[in-house]
Amino acid sequence: MKRDPNNAIHAAINPRATLNRIGQGRHFLQIPGPSNVPDRVLRAIDFPTIDHRGPEFQQLGRRILEAIKPIFGTTQPVMIYAASGTGAWEAALVNTLNAGDQVLMVETGHFATLWKKLAEKLGLKTEFIPGDWRHGVDCRQLESRLKEDPTHSIKAVCVVHNETSTGVLSDIAAVRRAIDAAHHPALLMVDTISSVGSVEFRHDEWGVDVTIGSSQKGMMLPPGISFNAVSEKAIAASHQSTLPKAYWGWEEMLVANRSGFFPTTPATNLLYGLAEALDMMFEEGLPNIYARHQRHAEATRRAVRAWGLEILCQNPAEYSPVLTAAVMPKRSDGQHFDADAFRQLVLERFNMSLGMGLAKLQGWVFRIGHLGDFNDLSLIGTLGGVEMGLAAAGIPHQKGGVQAAIDYLAEQAR
Repeated sequence: MKRDPNNAIHAAINPRATLNRIGQGRHFLQIPGPSNVPDRVLRAIDFPTIDHRGPEFQQLGRRILEAIKPIFGTTQPVMIYAASGTGAWEAALVNTLNAGDQVLMVETGHFATLWKKLAEKLGLKTEFIPGDWRHGVDCRQLESRLKEDPTHSIKAVCVVHNETSTGVLSDIAAVRRAIDAAHHPALLMVDTISSVGSVEFRHDEWGVDVTIGSSQKGMMLPPGISFNAVSEKAIAASHQSTLPKAYWGWEEMLVANRSGFFPTTPATNLLYGLAEALDMMFEEGLPNIYARHQRHAEATRRAVRAWGLEILCQNPAEYSPVLTAAVMPKRSDGQHFDADAFRQLVLERFNMSLGMGLAKLQGWVFRIGHLGDFNDLSLIGTLGGVEMGLAAAGIPHQKGGVQAAIDYLAEQAR
């Protein structure tokens, strides 16, 4: 039979057609973002679009702009862009800095590296404190470097809170202490794209000047909106900044937000979803959300250890509550078993997506997301898929990872 190219195209763009080929049941999306979107949020996004200049939208805007603040641990403004987290990175930089300014960044993984590249494209001079992608920010090294800058040529320190590529969580309070110990006035900018909504964050208490976030991970939304939480110091810096900006400009955004509106067309339906997601988060309680993520992360790590696999993050104090990156064992020739082939088998056999190793981690690391709209049974199903996948792929491992997680979760439930 001659192949119908139209049907082939339809299959390529129709996710249901793809999933039906993989198998029945709901797809397990266990990458560390985008994460699963709750049905309540999906139903909210489905509401009819309204006039974004009308009084109904104004009510929505005011509600969201106030309700989002506790998620970031701030009483300061939080701006919302129709953009991915990359847009929020750019907004943070172009609103506070000038061409040629020096920025100190820390190599904690793939996303720290991408942020550095973006800064360079904007005409900023970047200095990268090197890292091994298995540890978080070295605050002693950071403090030492800032002390070597008596003229304060470094204008900003940019760090990633939770490095999505590695499963490493950096201590932002310690970063602030390091900056203060060096008596340095640099702005502190923090990427919380994969931590906000899942890990407690204290923008005000930790003296963060710009916190960058986005919708598609702990906030339980599809990709498409991002955030800048800003301090008074950052706003003051924005009045002196000369980097080109139009869409990203804070000034017009802050003025419009005061009355619940936006200077450009907002992502109205995603804002419906954000309002619902915020309701869900406050119903559960933020401390309960953070504790749940810690519990699921520990259960996952116990499973990984029981399988005999190595956790990529080497400092237990820096284990991420959002994801766990696992290292594939080595073959007799010293090379790692193929993580991507393993992930593909898990997708085809069990209808579950695991995160791939990014950049220098590709092919020998896979990532298990345990964030957002997630409960104990979701985790056990996820770990069951991993354990069955290890067996089906012939990866050397020990049985009992799922049971180790079950035992821990049962103990926590007492």
